[in-house]
Amino acid sequence: MKNIIKFLNIVCTIAAGSISLISCGGVPEDNKVLASTENVFSVEEVLEMVAKENDVTRTLYTKAIVGKGKTQGMKFDEDWRKDDVEAGPLPALFLRGVATSIKKSPVPLGLYLGSDFPINAANKFEGKQAVLFEQIKENQKPQFFYDQDQKLHTAMFVDIASADACVTCHNNHTQTAKNDWKLGDVMGATTWQYPKDSLNYKETIAVLNSYAKGTVAIYMEYLDEIEAFEKSEKPVIGDKWPAEGNYLPTAAVFLDSVKKLASYETMKHLVTTK
Repeated sequence: MKNIIKFLNIVCTIAAGSISLISCGGVPEDNKVLASTENVFSVEEVLEMVAKENDVTRTLYTKAIVGKGKTQGMKFDEDWRKDDVEAGPLPALFLRGVATSIKKSPVPLGLYLGSDFPINAANKFEGKQAVLFEQIKENQKPQFFYDQDQKLHTAMFVDIASADACVTCHNNHTQTAKNDWKLGDVMGATTWQYPKDSLNYKETIAVLNSYAKGTVAIYMEYLDEIEAFEKSEKPVIGDKWPAEGNYLPTAAVFLDSVKKLASYETMKHLVTTK
């Protein structure tokens, strides 16, 4: 990746909430006592934390990058990685990129997006998840269970059509199984998995870090794709957003916005003693 140095620099400046990344110098001074006591969080608490960070990130990307970007003439395509396609990743593929990065990390965190009407048939819920998804559609509340086959603690969180970009893309897709999606519809659920039933402070930070790094990785890949554009007009990459014109924020600016939006809820969990 051309931007690998930038990637590493950004990873060392972003935070899980307001907590500095362990991989970039250890636990912040005023949290060392908390870390040393091996404060324990249930796996449900940790998966809720990372799920909320994901909600903020995906909503920001979907609305502020894809939605506003399209009004500036930017393109987003499921084949965005192909050499002859000059586009960025659709929201679902952005999430897949994050999941792929997490899978390559040493953190045993699993992430994927499923639905009862997926574009990709492989993402259709089956068995217990299909049953629990019916409950999610009714009350939009998270569902937790232990997957005996995979030996993994599993959490499912509602995925709502929160932007016109989601609705339009799914309704118009050639392989769609449903073409009457509306804003506010429950489109699917993000599923998170982890092997342990509880995590200490460092393990919790590692989970949040792995998600943050995955976000940076896929966004940097998108910026690299833009650098290779030959036929399309390249947006100016800096501190401005598509709402202001043909601009895209740098990865640092994008992640800083995520941090500001998500940090309060994350911090409330991390500083709570058991």
